[in-house]
Amino acid sequence: MQLRALLVDYNGFFAACEQQEQPALRNRPVAVIPIAAETTCVIASSYDARERGVKVGTSVAEARRLCPGIALVESRPEVYIHYHHKLLEAVDTCLPVSEVWSIDEVWCELPPRWRNRTDALATARKMKQAIARLAGAHLTCSIGISGNPWLAKVASEMQKPDGLVVLDEDDLPERLFELKLRDLPGIGPNMHQRLRRSGIDTVAKLYACTSAQLRAIWGNVEGARMWERLRGRHVPLAHQQTSSIGHSHVLPPELRNPAGAEATLHRLLQKAAMRLRAAAHYAGGLHIALRFAGGEKRWGTAATFVETQDTRELTRVLRLLWERRPAGRENITGAGVSLFNLLPAGMHTTTLPGIVDNGDRRAGLNATLDHLNRKLGKNTVVYGGALGALEYAPVRIAFTRIPDLTLEEGDADPSLTPSPQELAQAQSLPKVAAH
Repeated sequence: MQLRALLVDYNGFFAACEQQEQPALRNRPVAVIPIAAETTCVIASSYDARERGVKVGTSVAEARRLCPGIALVESRPEVYIHYHHKLLEAVDTCLPVSEVWSIDEVWCELPPRWRNRTDALATARKMKQAIARLAGAHLTCSIGISGNPWLAKVASEMQKPDGLVVLDEDDLPERLFELKLRDLPGIGPNMHQRLRRSGIDTVAKLYACTSAQLRAIWGNVEGARMWERLRGRHVPLAHQQTSSIGHSHVLPPELRNPAGAEATLHRLLQKAAMRLRAAAHYAGGLHIALRFAGGEKRWGTAATFVETQDTRELTRVLRLLWERRPAGRENITGAGVSLFNLLPAGMHTTTLPGIVDNGDRRAGLNATLDHLNRKLGKNTVVYGGALGALEYAPVRIAFTRIPDLTLEEGDADPSLTPSPQELAQAQSLPKVAAH
């Protein structure tokens, strides 16, 4: 097996960026939070904070209890995107980047002459030096090297922080047997349960399966690909199609009321609609979710409709969904929107005038608004429903997606993202009539 793939994974990325930018934060535990409020939770933490139990999702109060003296820093997405590009610049001085996997993770294909342990390790060490020189000494990374990107990812997770691990033919499969099934990329909670029901509870048992057995457990070709990847064979990763476009936001205290939440939903929807058009897609479904303080904490609802990419039509559906919200619930702490049932623009059939209006005739208006907001800055032109929340819908970064700041792309808080069951229920309802 040749060593074909080298994967770079920044360590504690958001927190490390803050430590690089702010010397006062160095050599102390750091947690990054979405807004400066005691009611929010941690979205990233440094390794010394993690060692004391401060992980993603830990409340601010709990973080202070677990780690007295911890520095709580409000998220600054623009800074993290800047350092992402510094990572790309540094890596490119040693090897061309083959693929960006996330804001803190890239992999490179090793050229044929470097597909041996000595040269691969030398390249990795040069890359670490380039990252320290171009991005900063406080931005460390773990590098994994193996026969395919998937195994290189496994190797990068085996030694953190600041690790360098090679998995070559002599290491396989024994070094994999030290891991748990959930340590392997592609094995999430549902697949883990499926494997356990099949009598597979260790990596050794997984490795002992035949390709046909894994294909049967996965229910598709991904099982056979897992069998290949475990053995170091170069199997392209499945292309991930966008299934939804969404934004969510933790509300600051002054917006934790119905008026503030509604204005925030409108702003988030306008951001999502701009992304939808930039991606050349139409949406046939809209989901909204609210998170409340105390009691039943989450509520969501959805509707489907004739596909559209028109902000005005999507806003009309949002207003219909907003009317369904629970009565008497005032303390709203979070809001989120998701567009689903996405259809590539090339598959969209333009509706005929007089039959249904899904906003196609306003395509020129939407294009003009998008152009103005890109050129002159966010919120230059908005629909009125967003007024009152324009300063409170900042960029959010999903680790698997790097935002284009002109589009203000953001992540969806898992608690506000529609579940498959909710979307399935939405599909069974009559479509909302278009104007």
